[in-house]
Amino acid sequence: MGFWNLIVRFFQGGGDFMYPIAIVFVVGLSIAIERYIYLTHTAVRNRTLWNEIVPMLSQGNFRQVVQVTSKSESAIGHILNYGLARISTARRRDDIEKAMEESLMEVLPRLEKRTHYLATFANLATLLGLLGTVMGLIRAFAAVATINPAEKANLLSASISVAMNCTAFGLMTAVPLLFIHAFLQTKTTEVIDSLEMASVKFLNAITERQQPAPAAAA
Repeated sequence: MGFWNLIVRFFQGGGDFMYPIAIVFVVGLSIAIERYIYLTHTAVRNRTLWNEIVPMLSQGNFRQVVQVTSKSESAIGHILNYGLARISTARRRDDIEKAMEESLMEVLPRLEKRTHYLATFANLATLLGLLGTVMGLIRAFAAVATINPAEKANLLSASISVAMNCTAFGLMTAVPLLFIHAFLQTKTTEVIDSLEMASVKFLNAITERQQPAPAAAA
């Protein structure tokens, strides 16, 4: 109970700017949780679908691959569908690759969505904390100018201590948000890298299946 009382006194002692900093922290934490769940779910679905279609690709059974990917809502299914749709009309590997790159460009915004807000919120929390401290010091010095000189030192030290709570809370909000932002960026990069690797493996599987025909004709 004493710990919570300490937190309440710390929050109340920071002034009005503690509330917008708290709002920034709650919104940033909500975005972080949503992004983590989305990226984790996307990675699992991609891995599951890829493990399912690898045996089909090795056997050259592209029709069955189309049936599986067309029913999937995963990012990798969306990308492979673009490539599979171009197999019958494409004359070169580059044509299929460009189609898959176009699909990847559609997927990337969904993977990177809202993550950049976390860095912005971290900077905003720091600035709000500094602003709250400056405003608190201004009020403190204004109050000191109107009281008995004997009491100025005590009042000024107490006011500065209270004002610094705002900066402390801003930094306590900014540091976790920056770490979370870096973590989610790394996780996003891993998902994108896995999509690019799967695309290359898919193109290689197609190329390997198309090469024997000319060789046999020769």
